[in-house]
Amino acid sequence: MNILDDLRWRGLLHDSTDPDALHEHLNGRVTFYVGFDPTAPSLHVGHLTQVITARRLQLAGHRPLLLVGGATGQIGDPRETSERSLNSPEVVAGWVENIRNQVAPFVTYDGDNAAQVVNNLDWTGPTSAIDFLRDVGKHFSVNRMLAREVVKARLETGISFTEFAYQLLQSNDFYELHRRHGCTLQFGGSDQWGNITAGVDFIRRKGAGPVHAFSTPLVTTADGAKIGKSEGNGTWLDRELTSPYAFYQHWFNTDDKMVGLYLRRFSFRGHEEIEDLEKQTADRPAARAAQRALAEELTALVHGREELDQAVAASQALFGRAELADLNASTLAAALSEAGLTTVEGETPSVAALFKESGLAKSLSDARRAVAEGGAYVNNVRVTDPEATLSGDGLLHGRYAVLRRGKRNIAGVEVR
Repeated sequence: MNILDDLRWRGLLHDSTDPDALHEHLNGRVTFYVGFDPTAPSLHVGHLTQVITARRLQLAGHRPLLLVGGATGQIGDPRETSERSLNSPEVVAGWVENIRNQVAPFVTYDGDNAAQVVNNLDWTGPTSAIDFLRDVGKHFSVNRMLAREVVKARLETGISFTEFAYQLLQSNDFYELHRRHGCTLQFGGSDQWGNITAGVDFIRRKGAGPVHAFSTPLVTTADGAKIGKSEGNGTWLDRELTSPYAFYQHWFNTDDKMVGLYLRRFSFRGHEEIEDLEKQTADRPAARAAQRALAEELTALVHGREELDQAVAASQALFGRAELADLNASTLAAALSEAGLTTVEGETPSVAALFKESGLAKSLSDARRAVAEGGAYVNNVRVTDPEATLSGDGLLHGRYAVLRRGKRNIAGVEVR
């Protein structure tokens, strides 16, 4: 199967230049690029479409150039809502290294189609303003730039020349990669399509090419909201910003309406296996087979098998189906933070008071009633005395306790 046919089946083609020409082009070995701007210290799950699509293309025999925007990251692509805050070159440089390290594991760096990570500051930085305006700006029509949807949306509220000119920088990136590395294909998110096609046109105007392009759909929630840091719903790839446990839970809690789509876009399973998981979701949604498959594959891909095993063990141990003592401290802390973590300093309150403070009981009398009915647990052990207190021996890693009421209601306690 031509890789373009696979991408189409997976719902990963939103726009493209001439489809027939692109299909034919991908029958040979192609050098392609996809870019990531360091406008935050980490990529988030909204970027997974791009890094995983790059991996698919490489597995199909094509050569990836992963561009980290040391130059464009200092500018920022225009948003429809407001002007971006500019970060210092030093901050951006640090984020460039973070993102360089994050994208690196998704591709391989040996063989005939070895990947390469590139930084557009290498060719943009040394260029003078006069040279850039003469060699690049002369080929762009302001009329066409004003026709971009995002620019039109900003004309009423105002847009700086800095963000307005971003399109020229990205277009020049495609030209420079074409000139330096023989790159003939660019792809990116659908919100970048105007910039991408401007690059295709710029290369043509410079008398080079031909080159090709396509865009992928944006990652959205079940209600159609875009996923990303600007929308406040980003799940990060950096474990310091989103723990591997929280990352696993993000995918395990996928809405039934979205899990089939996410599997097609993000999983490397074959078509038949994905269709079977989609059928299982339709027939037995409570089993969450598709969500489990998605969460396990992506957690292993982003964080490694060991972190996946800990995340799975934590999700089972919190509900008494595995040993809490087998969890390392960081995974346990992350799991309890997701469940709701109450911090206790000084003298430890009674179990009944902890259930009340954690929100598992409405009052002390409600907590005592839960104990009397046999529905209160500390570290998966049923509580018989509501006035008992937690000692050092009864705490996990000397500081944590897992409170559970019934089968499903969980809270955590950290004793300092």
